[in-house]
Formats: sequence, structure tokens, C-alpha cells
Amino acid sequence: MNANTDLTGAPLPPDNSNSATITGAQLPNTTKLFPSGSRRERPGTLALTIGFGLVAVCLVGLFTSPNAAIGGAWCIGMMLVLLFLSVPVAIALSVPSIIGVYAVSGIPATMNILSTAPFSAVSDWSMSVLPMFIFMGMLLTQSGLSGKIYRVADHWFSWLPGGIGIGTTFAGAGLSAVTGSTIGMTYALGRAGIPEMLKAGYDRRMAVGTIMVSGMTGNLIPPSILMVVYAGIASVPVGPALMAGAVPGILLAVCFAAFIFAIGVIAPKLVGLGQSAKTATDANTTRPTTTWRDRFTSLTAVWGFAVILVVLFGGMFSGVFTPTEAGAAAALCSLLLCLWEKRGEQPWRKVAESAMDTVAATSAIFFIMIGATMLTSLLAITGLAPILTGFITDLGLSRIGFLLVLIVLYIVMGMFFDTLSMMLLTIPILLPTLETMGVSPLWFGVFVVLLGEFAMVTPPVGIIPYIVHSIAKNHQVNLGATVTLRDIFISLLWFLPVGVIFLILMVAVPGMTEWLPDLISRTSGGMSG
Repeated sequence: MNANTDLTGAPLPPDNSNSATITGAQLPNTTKLFPSGSRRERPGTLALTIGFGLVAVCLVGLFTSPNAAIGGAWCIGMMLVLLFLSVPVAIALSVPSIIGVYAVSGIPATMNILSTAPFSAVSDWSMSVLPMFIFMGMLLTQSGLSGKIYRVADHWFSWLPGGIGIGTTFAGAGLSAVTGSTIGMTYALGRAGIPEMLKAGYDRRMAVGTIMVSGMTGNLIPPSILMVVYAGIASVPVGPALMAGAVPGILLAVCFAAFIFAIGVIAPKLVGLGQSAKTATDANTTRPTTTWRDRFTSLTAVWGFAVILVVLFGGMFSGVFTPTEAGAAAALCSLLLCLWEKRGEQPWRKVAESAMDTVAATSAIFFIMIGATMLTSLLAITGLAPILTGFITDLGLSRIGFLLVLIVLYIVMGMFFDTLSMMLLTIPILLPTLETMGVSPLWFGVFVVLLGEFAMVTPPVGIIPYIVHSIAKNHQVNLGATVTLRDIFISLLWFLPVGVIFLILMVAVPGMTEWLPDLISRTSGGMSG
């Protein structure tokens, strides 16, 4: 991973919307919009020495193991070490798997996995929706939709108690769903949203907390790249997997918005409404009054996005399109929208850049999926999967107990791994256990992706708090206020309990994930492709 990649290793989409101009927070003249650094810093010499020493220990343990299952455990240990060393996820998954298969079953099995895994991992027709969704997101970002979505949300919700924060929450959900990158959305929205909330007298902790949680729902609301990846790993239909995340994603955004609204009613000074919330701002930082005419006028700026939503969801609900075909149709609409919005500004160059970024992102994700397929083969050959399943079953946990343990496990893992790494490491191991525990694979996909989003804001290593902290250091963003890392963590203590309660609600009411896929299946006659 580097400065221009997201957590999948794919390039972050450029944001040419100049959203700061729209909202009043002027961005510096720079071509490097997204933050430098990655989730984990490159390991130093000492860390590399220790790491490769541990890899050597794992190799010795693998080739001297008394049975295949213990050898598989050594391979899992090797994967974890490589991930801690910031080795690319695809390599960290595939190399130990190949070595493990060779150690356990010899050259014929190794040649078989090398010849079949790359094709079987990505050749399913339903996987063709992935580049379509990525291309759509790249084009919509290039067309300048980011700033327009924020402006519309700001206009429509600014009249409510905590309205700017509510608008930011919904804008973040929409932007992260469009771009497929929670990190990219956080950076772009933080540059625009934090100064707007501070101008309105928001407490600095409310401002940064709103930005951090606003993108947590984006990878649930279609088109969700992570849900497509989960469908490929878990061998579930892509269409239902995509739709399963829509209702929970929207409900979580509503929960965060309701929390901000409640803060606006109970403690108005935190959202700039109380007498003690008045700040020493001058006339140049006063927010203009928004009229209802402004609100309706702002909708014209996102007409293209509305058309794409109609094509995407209307096509699937009506049965005209399968999810794959709907993705292609939405990508075509995005192409036409980008050409229209950027007419006179070399629009075909924007399209070419989006296409190149799409190829790079799709390739990175496909390589990761190949590594996950090799890991699944390793677990099957070594017999480690049934042993782990039996171990979990023998614990005697109920379904709810099993899921509560997973919540704790994923939150702890989120301190050290990104969402995709957690999914790829755990899904092949846990899938055989789901049936015995009575857990729906569709529900589990939403559960895992949401936990991954929680992990991105979990201290001490979650990347989102540090990105927001770096943004808030800019004087054009903080407007002279000092935002410390302590403020960032305190804001998380305010917002994260809302998400935890929602997770418990998901466990108690699993039907919320399957209601929409079932509805579309009944109205369209099926949506597996």
C-alpha cells in the first residue's frame, strides 16, 4: 500500500470536484489530494529481521510437522507474520498456501492449485460486475459528483438541530458508496465538512466524530465492492449479496443522523445552537442562509446520480437487468454523465484515466481473490477447516454467543488489519461453521463488512482517526481551533456506542439483511447473475 492506494491496494479515485470551493473551505493548490502514508508504516530493519526470522521458524515448523493440520497452522502463522510486515495481501495469502500445499501433498497438488486457482477465483460470470462498479465509481468521482452530493445534503438538512452534521452523515454514505473507498471519502469530505461545522459553532469533537463515522455505511450500500468480493469468496450469488447490505447500511446512517439530531436537542451548544456555542467568527466565516428554493435548485446538480440509481435499482427490481447487467448499464450512464459534465475539459482524458484506474483496481482485487482461493485449498488439503469448525462447535456456544465472540474478535483484529485482510483471513475458516450455528451466509457478509468498517476507526491502529487528525491540523480546515488526538478519541467514545448497539440489533433481527433480496427475488423472478 502507498499514498495513492486504498486498503485493497487499488488506486484511490481522484476527487476533482473541488468540494472545498463549493462549501467555502479552499483547498491548497496541490495535485496530491489524498493523504500520504498507509495503515501501517513500513517496518524498520529490526522489525524486518524479527519478521523474517519468524517466517523461517514457520517454514521449519511446516516441513517438520507430524501431521497436515499442524502444518496448516504453521502456514496461517506465516500469513499473519507477512501481513504484519506489510507484505501485499495477495502475496501474504498465496505464498504460504502454495508452500503449505507442497509440503503436505507434494508437487502434483502444487501444480494443480497453481493451474486452477487463478481461473476458478475470478472466472465466474457474476464477478464481471466488479470492474463495472469500480469504473462507475471512478467516472462519477471524475465528473465532480463528490462536492455536489455534499452540497445537496448540506442544503436539505441544515435547518434541523445538528443539521449540518446530519447532512454530512448522509453525504458520506453516498460518497463512500459511489467511490468504494472509505479512506478517499473521509479525506475529501473532511476537508469540506470540518470547516463548515466549525463555522456553524459545532464543538470540534462533534465535527471530527461526524466525519469519521459518515463513511462507515458506504461499503454496505450498493454498489459495494467489498460485498462483491465477499460473494466471490463465500460462493454466494452476487445480486443478493449486494442487496443484503442496502437496508442495514441505510439504517446505520439513519441511526448516526438520529444521534446527531438528539445531541442537537439535548445539548445544543455542541452543534452551535446554544448561547454558549457562539464562537468568535467574523463575517467572512458566517454561513449563508439556505432557502427552500436553494434546496430544490441544488437537486438539479445531481440529476445524473438519480438517473443512475433508477437504472441500477429499477432495472433489478423490474427484472429487466441482472445485477451484472445493471452494473454495466450504470457504468454506461456514468460514462455519459462524465462526458456531459466535463465537456470542454478534455472529457475523454477523464474517461481514459478512469479506465486505467479501474484496470489497476480490478487487477489488485482479483489477485487478492486468487490468494483467498489458494488459502481455501490449503485449509481443505490440510484438514484444518473441519478441525476449527469442530473446535468452535465443541465450545457449546449459542448462535448469539458465537456472534458476540466474533464481534470482540473482529474489533481486536481491526486494531492491526484492514477490512479486506480480516475478511480473507477469517471467511474461509468460518464459513463451514455458519451452517452448524444457523447463520445465513448473506447476513454474515453484511456483518463482516460492517465489522471491518468499525475496525477502520478503532484505536490505536485504525487508520481513519489518524487521517482525520492530519486533516484537522490544516489551518484552513480547523479555522484556528486546535484539534488534538485526544479530541479525536473522545469523539469516538461518543459515536461508536451507536454502532455497537446497531450491531447487537443486527444479531437480534437478522431478517433486516434478507428482506430486500427476498423482495427483489419475488418481484423480478430471481437475481443471481
